Amino acid sequence: MVQYFLALAPTFLVAAYFLIFALNWSRHRTWTRAITCAVVLAVASRYLIWRFTETVRPMEVEQGFAFYWVWFLFLVEVLAFSELALFLVAMSRYADRSKEADRLETEFFQRPDDALPTVDVFIPTYDEPLDVLERTIVGALALDYPKGKLKVYVLDDQRRDWLRSFCEQKGAIHVVRGNNAHAKAGNLNNGLKVSSGKFIAIFDADFVPYRNFLRRTLPFFTDPSIGIVQTPQHFFNKDPVQSNLSLERVWPDEQRLFFDEMAASRDAWDVSFCCGSCSVSRRIAVEAIGGFPTESITEDLLTTLSMLNKGYKTRYLNERLSMGLAAESLKGYFVQRERWCQGGIQTLYLHNGPLRGPGLTLFQRIMFLPLSWLVQYFVRLAILIVPAVYLWTGAPPLYFTSVEDIVSYQAPVLVTYFLLMVWLTPTRYLPMVSSAVGAFSTFRMLPVVISSVIKPFGKPFRVTPKGSGSRRTRFDAYTFACIATLIAVTALGLIISIVPEWSRIGEGEFSVISGYWAGVNIVVLVIASLICFERPRPLLDSFLAEEPGLLTVGGRILEGRIVSISLDGALMEIFKGTTALRPGQVILRVEGVESFTARIAEIVHDDRTDVLRVRLSYDLQASPRDQMIVKLYTGGYSQDIREIDKSAIVSGLWSRAFGADTADYGPRPSGSQSG
Repeated sequence: MVQYFLALAPTFLVAAYFLIFALNWSRHRTWTRAITCAVVLAVASRYLIWRFTETVRPMEVEQGFAFYWVWFLFLVEVLAFSELALFLVAMSRYADRSKEADRLETEFFQRPDDALPTVDVFIPTYDEPLDVLERTIVGALALDYPKGKLKVYVLDDQRRDWLRSFCEQKGAIHVVRGNNAHAKAGNLNNGLKVSSGKFIAIFDADFVPYRNFLRRTLPFFTDPSIGIVQTPQHFFNKDPVQSNLSLERVWPDEQRLFFDEMAASRDAWDVSFCCGSCSVSRRIAVEAIGGFPTESITEDLLTTLSMLNKGYKTRYLNERLSMGLAAESLKGYFVQRERWCQGGIQTLYLHNGPLRGPGLTLFQRIMFLPLSWLVQYFVRLAILIVPAVYLWTGAPPLYFTSVEDIVSYQAPVLVTYFLLMVWLTPTRYLPMVSSAVGAFSTFRMLPVVISSVIKPFGKPFRVTPKGSGSRRTRFDAYTFACIATLIAVTALGLIISIVPEWSRIGEGEFSVISGYWAGVNIVVLVIASLICFERPRPLLDSFLAEEPGLLTVGGRILEGRIVSISLDGALMEIFKGTTALRPGQVILRVEGVESFTARIAEIVHDDRTDVLRVRLSYDLQASPRDQMIVKLYTGGYSQDIREIDKSAIVSGLWSRAFGADTADYGPRPSGSQSG
């Protein structure tokens, strides 16, 4: 018993550090981050040294497969350690540019309107439908900036007549070119030829800028070394992971960790990078690098690297200044991530990439290595297959010393990393769900990594499908087959290991650890398998609201409260005693939108309250539609999930796995209103 207590001492020490110090410190201080990340790095280094000296070196080549298996896994762990080290270095600093933006905005906009710089807004589009493009174009035209200084260019690579007519109607400039050479980068470069603004704001076809976007970003360019200002990407719909796991209201979208936490920390090191949409570029900086780079399918990352070659930095302002569409299906999800992965790996082979690009410091070269893309899926696959390999072959992943050693060296790493993530990203991380999402991606992304390393170029640019909201159920058969196979192999391995006549492993302490490891893997894989079953989802998501509304019924004006609102419907609460209501046409008035005709689609009587819940539908046209777009998508609302409700997550997963799907796709609360 004493030896087990002593083995747990390092875990108790790191837990005590977090409970006494780190968890009571602000995570928004560089010194607290630096100390805490150093502690985690020290714990991980201690483990890696032990792994090499005590569990790898004792292996002998005469042991055959077991020898090579142990060395292979150790090299994977070294790669994982390298990725962790870069993550800890990046996260050890913190930058909040909001106060700087406040000061710069006041100074920048003291000048008269005619002294402000000209700005061109580029909206590159390929095959997005009007209901996607409409929001972006209307939102861009509503930017809070002098109209004589602002032009909106819709760069149409499909040369659509209906889009030209729409742009002419709204006041945007429709631009086409003779071919689609170099995809998005080529489209942007064509936009450079027909425009002349000193600054270029870029929004993908599905991203709507907030009205104050330019007021918050442009002032940073008073520093002549700034070439790009990037802002985070937020979404008004739910991504496939949230939706397929039935966690739309309790689990944040997958990109929040990067945009809310990692990008801001990278900015503190001056190694932030452009993410394409929701950014502003200095024209002379773009011209200095010969236009937007066409050598990679991720022109945004390469633009940052090319500008660094010329001495221009990318600044990151971590404020919600736009909203867009997350990938709406698993197909779109993987098209997007495969492009990011391949584009990141391509930079290793380019003259302006992190290895060969001139003007980069050693630190910048290291921080721009696509190590995460190269490593993470190998590590995840190794974690998933190790217990199965052991149970079927008897080959352990290490030269086993004792349970006490594993508890003493490995447990502190796991506990420390968990507590670090809880501290750094309190609303972005849960081990089981985060691991399941990673496992789900592994089976499709690992082949992309391998093929991109072997043949980085030649694969065409693929646009992420947008505007494809559907009520049809889809199924990712390939990923599910991979997951189901691994579950079956692991579960059968457990069964074989407990039958003496079949077992390939001898009695020993490591068999208990492997059994626990296999059990955890099965749970993770079961959760991952749920993501393969795509739930139908609406094209439009509603926003949670808390605002007055007026309903005109038969000449009477009824006061109510809007609790949920979208571009095609609303949910309103009205006191029961006001008047008798029935389905039919009414006039609705909400703040910021002129009165318009709506239809009462449903009336819900709740005996527990004094209100009627009235579900309204409408088909807005002309000015009211534009006004509603501006109201909903340019700064007043959000779909942010501010707190993680662990019990709701467990309930959602359980319901998704074993319960009935009772999704309601009418207007309803599905987010949170921004203050």
